[in-house]
Amino acid sequence: MANAPVQRMSQLMAKTLRDDPADAEVLSHKLLVRAGYVRRTAAGIWSWLPLGKKVLSNVERIVREEMDAIGAQEVLLPAILPREPYEATGRWDEYGPELFRLQDRKGGDYLLGPTHEEIFTLLVKDQASSYKDLPVILYQIQNKYRDEARPRAGILRGREFLMKDSYSFDTEDEGLAKSYALHREAYQRVFERLGLDYRICAATAGAMGGSKSEEFLAPAEAGEDTFADCPNCDFAANTEAITYELTSVDATGVPALEEIPTPDTPTIETLAAHLGVEASATLKNLLVKVDGEIVAVGVPGDREVDLGKVEAHFAPATVELVTAEDFTGRPDLVRGYVGPQGRGEKVTYIADPRVAPGTSWITGANKEHTHAKNVVAGRDFEVDAYVDVVVVQEGDPCPKCGTGLKLDRAIEIGHIFQLGRKYADALKLDVLGQHGKPVRVTMGSYGIGVSRAVAALAEQTADEHGLVWPREVAPADVHVVAAGKALQIELALDVSEKLRAAGLRVLVDDRAGVSPGVKFTDAELIGVPQILVAGRRSAEGVLELKDRKSGEREELTVDEAIARLTV
Repeated sequence: MANAPVQRMSQLMAKTLRDDPADAEVLSHKLLVRAGYVRRTAAGIWSWLPLGKKVLSNVERIVREEMDAIGAQEVLLPAILPREPYEATGRWDEYGPELFRLQDRKGGDYLLGPTHEEIFTLLVKDQASSYKDLPVILYQIQNKYRDEARPRAGILRGREFLMKDSYSFDTEDEGLAKSYALHREAYQRVFERLGLDYRICAATAGAMGGSKSEEFLAPAEAGEDTFADCPNCDFAANTEAITYELTSVDATGVPALEEIPTPDTPTIETLAAHLGVEASATLKNLLVKVDGEIVAVGVPGDREVDLGKVEAHFAPATVELVTAEDFTGRPDLVRGYVGPQGRGEKVTYIADPRVAPGTSWITGANKEHTHAKNVVAGRDFEVDAYVDVVVVQEGDPCPKCGTGLKLDRAIEIGHIFQLGRKYADALKLDVLGQHGKPVRVTMGSYGIGVSRAVAALAEQTADEHGLVWPREVAPADVHVVAAGKALQIELALDVSEKLRAAGLRVLVDDRAGVSPGVKFTDAELIGVPQILVAGRRSAEGVLELKDRKSGEREELTVDEAIARLTV
């Protein structure tokens, strides 16, 4: 905020640390703690200290400005929510153990909101009665809660986190598409203003439901998502959302199925070595249980099954790997030698599109120490459903142009969904239409991880010395450092007030009894864009200005420094 009081480090409630926290694994976790921005309160629960709160508030401000610019209206809904709306949509159970559940003194069931689709739907149901009340976009910036089994990476994966969630309400699908496009453009402006490197990637809807869905991902080593980027075209997608067309193969010349002895070959590796073939010639059949019923998943032997994709396909059912006990009493399931042929209707069989009709495989014969070759999909066995279930690999063909894909890690910083009428149907959200009949409302849901954006920025911009904030989100515009002597402190305080009067946000290190080396190290660790030092030439009224990002230095008079910094 322009003309805010100068923040003195001698009064600042924050202590910098020389060493990384013992439990810190990622860069943002280490630096945000060491620089005095956040402190751990409990596993996955963080306190924001004054410098951290300034950065968080700056991110909020940018998000708020861009949401207001598209005509969205800000509200604030409660964090503690009743059970009934989430039961109506099925998400009370679908969320599973990640949902914080609690009871009041009378035994009533509540939850801590992980997201607010249901409550916004009910708000609009209460407030809007006619098509004339729509379209409308509502948003809030609110803490969300998810009971992560293993909270990690500092504020990147916590149990409590700050999020902007917005919701659009339209009477027609065309209106939803327009609201979606407005959010997409607003998000681009937000992340560009924040100074984030990001990609817009096709994504799956997951527990949110709906049709079209895109993620905004910030490439970073600490990212929990893997995304694929095509170097030849504009294709980009979360690996969980990549799909390939099913292309049948002519199997006219493939000989009849033939069983072959393969002693002691229960794995793809032992089978391929025994027969002298590539693993890609074999068919791997992974057995899982879906709500207790066994399902076989077929993929080429050189590929791994992405269990997340399997779970997404069967959601909200529970998916588990089979255990040794599951083979008891099932002579049709021979451990290590399972094949899709001859299974009848006992086991549901899903397969990756690479196991297309006409493709020929070596696979288990459903007999001990025996496999079968020339096993043709569509001739010798049927596939109940084709689902993209393999783990995407570097070099897999781009679904759009065929070029080998590049894979990278990224942090999810935003997600937009065209929900459609899922929540409106469950909660009966109708308005009176133009022709006097009820019209079912269609919805969009749009989230930005506000606290995650802080961590993503730290991950992307930090260097070997510490944090390097872009100016618009930094806790101050300039960090004035008094090297230590009384004259230097006096000059630093004087120039700080002049910079404040010129409209700059100023942090000044006026600590007495702290060595210049410690102050300089702290300045680089804290990461304010410009560092202005009252040092050896203070008696002459000369300061040293250092650009935190480039490291460039120059000596300036007080007036020159103020002129340079206020450009």
